[in-house]
Amino acid sequence: MGSVTAEKMPRKKIHLNFFETACTGNHECSGQWSAPGDNSRTKDSLKYYTDLAKLAEKHKITCIFFADTYAGHDVYGGSMDAVLRAGTQVAQLDPLVIISAMAAVTESLSFGVTGSTSYIPPFPLARTFSTLDHLTKGRIAWNVVTSWSKAAAEAFGRDLVQHDKRYEIAEEYMDVVYKLWNGSWADDSVRWDVENRVAYEPSRIKKIEHRGEYLKLSARHQLHPSPQRTPVIFQAGTSKSGMAFAARHAEAIYIGGMIPSQAAGQIKASRALAAAEGRDPTTMKFFAAISPCKSLASELSSFHKTILVTLAKVIGRTIEEAQAKFDVAARHADIIGGLAQFSGYTNIDMSKYPLDEELKLDTTKPGENMVQAFLGNFTDSIETEKEPWTPRRLGMKMALGGLHPSPVGTPEMIADIIEQWIDEADIDGFNIAYVSNPGSFEDVVTLLRPELLKRGLIFDDYAVPGGTFRENLLRQPGQHTLRSDHYGSRFDYGFEEEKKKEGLSNGVEGLKV
Repeated sequence: MGSVTAEKMPRKKIHLNFFETACTGNHECSGQWSAPGDNSRTKDSLKYYTDLAKLAEKHKITCIFFADTYAGHDVYGGSMDAVLRAGTQVAQLDPLVIISAMAAVTESLSFGVTGSTSYIPPFPLARTFSTLDHLTKGRIAWNVVTSWSKAAAEAFGRDLVQHDKRYEIAEEYMDVVYKLWNGSWADDSVRWDVENRVAYEPSRIKKIEHRGEYLKLSARHQLHPSPQRTPVIFQAGTSKSGMAFAARHAEAIYIGGMIPSQAAGQIKASRALAAAEGRDPTTMKFFAAISPCKSLASELSSFHKTILVTLAKVIGRTIEEAQAKFDVAARHADIIGGLAQFSGYTNIDMSKYPLDEELKLDTTKPGENMVQAFLGNFTDSIETEKEPWTPRRLGMKMALGGLHPSPVGTPEMIADIIEQWIDEADIDGFNIAYVSNPGSFEDVVTLLRPELLKRGLIFDDYAVPGGTFRENLLRQPGQHTLRSDHYGSRFDYGFEEEKKKEGLSNGVEGLKV
């Protein structure tokens, strides 16, 4: 009787996102640009991105998410030579410039873009995302990062700020952008009143005055209220500071764990923190990422042992077809490029280790000890064959997508694993990167998605066709702006008056406007 009841219970349905980087060449899989039919070398053309957007919307993909970085990997051999030769995460376009063109050929597909609280001042960032929110009709998200890379700091002529302090600055930064987005223009400030000749009512638009510990600003927001006002907030980070930040701000979170049981603990803890902030924890959406590399970068470099998980890499109608696709990818994999990526993520120069000797890092150094322990944990958790780690093996793993579960199989086999993640980890979606391009994305939408639909594991349409990202992410028609239980919603136009009535003044903490 219990099994019959369980079968009648509605299954949880998930989102699928495409995961990209606007680099001319490969996002993660070093060397695949050289494979026959691969189009990665055309990623400096607008057609590449508009075609990708059309493909995604045709098959009801929720979002195309763009990772971004401000500097290349220059740890391997002390230069960028290896990643330049491999054509991986170099020649990077600014993804913010591309979004409006992709939005112009779609109606429901949403877009997420990374932006740093360490290097982009809050005033121009707020204007840029409001611009995109207007032009996309509310289909934009901001992936909030604090930027861990020393090379990025040097590119901006800055010193790299310590991890926890970056989050302190980011907390104040969020207060400032919330004030600009939500508190500068009242809902009724836009009039277009022909009779009285009033376009925008000055008395309903105010200057934000912020004097905080790290930031100061005196300005009106440059744009009238956009459809979402605040873009959907994405965030990743499993440190204590990162999780606290996410509990207050994030609407979508990238989670870690190589197996569902590891991710389940992270999700449970994060939801508990959100509940403690007064939020409905079910409205925080957790995504396991097809690409593990971002997590290696942000977490191992900060000495937090977490990796975002990948579930599916190579899909075929039969196991033989999938294996044949994998074999092609392996022939074009650039092992040195993969090692250069790993060096960039971990700040360990892998060029000093012989390619075919067992890898033994200097465990007296905290960072190298962490990586050595991680590799051992990966083998224990994922691998069926306990081969020793050599730089060649590590480079090949990285060049085929990274250190994560990466089965080669049929749609049914991949769907089984996704179903396990839904049941055991309570995830809300996956970010999907590619090995071959456009082959990997095409296989996901034409082979995997139909199997997920058949099992009732994925949404068959957007919740609100033509709606905002927030409406479609939450599956809540009409929820354009931040939910009332979100921290940022308190910074509305009437916030100043409410605080005056309460007799509160805490401008140093960034709440006084």
